[in-house]
Amino acid sequence: MFISTNLIATRTTILILILTFSISIQSSYSKDAHVINFRSPNLYPESFAWDPSSQHFIIGSLRRPTLQSVSDAAVVDTLISDTSLPPNSAFLGLAVDTYFRRIVVAVHSPSSPAVAAYNLRTGDRIFLTLLPDSNATSTTAGANDVAVDFSGNAYVTNSASNLIYKVNKDGEYSVLSRSPIFSQSAVDPNTPYSSCGLNGVVYISKGYLLVVQSNTGKMFKVNVDDGSARTVLLNKPLNGADGMAVRRDGVVVVASKEKAYFIKSDSSWSEGAVFDETTLDADRFASAVTIGGDHRVYVLYGHIEEGIMGNTEREEFGIVEIESEKESKEDSVWIFVLIGLGLAYFMFWRFQMRQLVTNMNKKNA
Repeated sequence: MFISTNLIATRTTILILILTFSISIQSSYSKDAHVINFRSPNLYPESFAWDPSSQHFIIGSLRRPTLQSVSDAAVVDTLISDTSLPPNSAFLGLAVDTYFRRIVVAVHSPSSPAVAAYNLRTGDRIFLTLLPDSNATSTTAGANDVAVDFSGNAYVTNSASNLIYKVNKDGEYSVLSRSPIFSQSAVDPNTPYSSCGLNGVVYISKGYLLVVQSNTGKMFKVNVDDGSARTVLLNKPLNGADGMAVRRDGVVVVASKEKAYFIKSDSSWSEGAVFDETTLDADRFASAVTIGGDHRVYVLYGHIEEGIMGNTEREEFGIVEIESEKESKEDSVWIFVLIGLGLAYFMFWRFQMRQLVTNMNKKNA
């Protein structure tokens, strides 16, 4: 009976591990969405990013050149306030450069779009680079969103002129791409995004950018070396596409006023498939998306339409965790499969134990 006792102990341990693992996974996917309602008078944030070193979100402002950090507990602290910038300047897109410990910001200014970099530890400005554009025809649009690569280069979209700037880590700029495909699509003047061209941008480690265009719902793949661009073939348009983020598994999430699109590609983004959509609160206007702690996906509700009007006041804004409902259901299916396998193993184990005990009794007899 010594062998059977060891066998029982081993298989019982395996069964317990399977059931414990299944329950822990189920608990992790049944968690409530993380919601942070924070207060900052008239901030009207248009974009945000996650700083892994401080474990805080960093929020820009449509109304003033300031960056604020927001904790999980909704504690708000001013990180940077650059009073040296021209009046009516604002911080739109921003990206945390974890390799050089700085934050890079797309600066909207009535005089000229610009990009600025600040030291994340001290708040000191590293550089401020004007991004002139002779083709610009709008004073209300310009430098929009920004992404950074591992070498410290920043990539800034210009929504007024459908071009992309490249700014190196020392602040020297060039026009990376003014590809004609950015302007080939017809624009519907009746859409609320008709004046907004290239918008959200993310850097992919294989050496290219993914950029979305708000007024057409298109996505483009742009080479960071020569600026060549091509349209990513999608199974549906990304209506009103605004902010972008990339999950660790390569899934790209695009936020618009009303929806968050979950997109994947098996062809290095020659093609892409929108495999799920999450409905967002259109009244609060989600303008940005980022990947926060524990690789969770968050959207920013900044009430941008109110902020653009200029004659409104608001104090509370929101950061809300979202997830793909389709992926959650698939995960739930796997949980039940694991539990089923555990139970099947348990029933098989009981049958084997009964046979073993019967055989042992026959030998003893």
